[in-house]
Amino acid sequence: MKKLLAMVMAVAMTLSLAACGSSGNTSTPASSGSGSDASTSQSAGEVKGLTPEERSKEFITVGTGPTSGIYFPIGGAFATALKDYGYQTSAEATNATGQNIQNILNGDAEIAIAMQDAVMQAYTGTGAYEGKGEASDLRALMRLWPNYVQLVTVKGTGINSVADLKGKRVGVGAANSGVEINARMILNAYGITYDDITPDYLAYGEAIDNMKNGQCDAVFVTSGLPNSTIMDLGVQYDMVIVPIDGEGRDKLVAEYPYYAKSVIPADTYNNTEDVEGLFVYNIMLVRKDLSDDMVYDMLQGIFENISTIKASHNAADKNIDISFGVDDIQLPLHPGAEA
Repeated sequence: MKKLLAMVMAVAMTLSLAACGSSGNTSTPASSGSGSDASTSQSAGEVKGLTPEERSKEFITVGTGPTSGIYFPIGGAFATALKDYGYQTSAEATNATGQNIQNILNGDAEIAIAMQDAVMQAYTGTGAYEGKGEASDLRALMRLWPNYVQLVTVKGTGINSVADLKGKRVGVGAANSGVEINARMILNAYGITYDDITPDYLAYGEAIDNMKNGQCDAVFVTSGLPNSTIMDLGVQYDMVIVPIDGEGRDKLVAEYPYYAKSVIPADTYNNTEDVEGLFVYNIMLVRKDLSDDMVYDMLQGIFENISTIKASHNAADKNIDISFGVDDIQLPLHPGAEA
């Protein structure tokens, strides 16, 4: 079975498409293959995986996200898939990307979901992580699904563009979270700083609750499509998805290649037309100090039980598969994943 999976991966990598994150064109995420350098990779034949007895002694904590978001069910499905493969597992609810990055570095989680923009800032010690040193021990296990940056408001706020956020109270995500990093970078691309708005440092579920009560004007939500919290808002209120487009978006994509132009398709929520926007991929982080055999074995267990993961959410069903490759992962792969 291991040889078969290795052959399937090799074929998928050979037939891969170009990484969508490198394109400046309005797009939807596309499958892509491996960008690994074969000269620096371990071959699958050198990595043996684990025996069932060895597997049963290993405990894997999966870092997910808040229970209101989609990191939680998808991360939970990874834990279930690995448990069905013979590991001891636990899915931990977290504050998502920021906490998951730290938990991986601290050894408090074996694998964890995170947005690639925040991961690369941590890895290079730039942006939100400037002055904190480079988190050079971060490694990738696999690519996951695209996170769409969605700017949500309700009619009556006068907000129809990013520029209209000036002078408004805006939910930007929990401090130093992936959502907050997205919000800060997008605002900066449009020439807006936190001095120009009143930022609410709340998870988007809480911020949307505040908006329902008239205590917040707009909320940044970064997630797969559709997001249940946004869907609920659209049922109860006259909701507006604000486009992220124009020169600000062009500037952001040109400067940070892990962002790509895209659209929120018509009828995703109450929008009757496509809404211009952005996405950034989620990736699964893995502890650097795990053995190559264990990481290789974990991936084999994930792909043997991929139906469990696909059943957890529409975003996982459409975007997590052995054939999608890893060209659009900018973080180095763990050698066991590379094999």
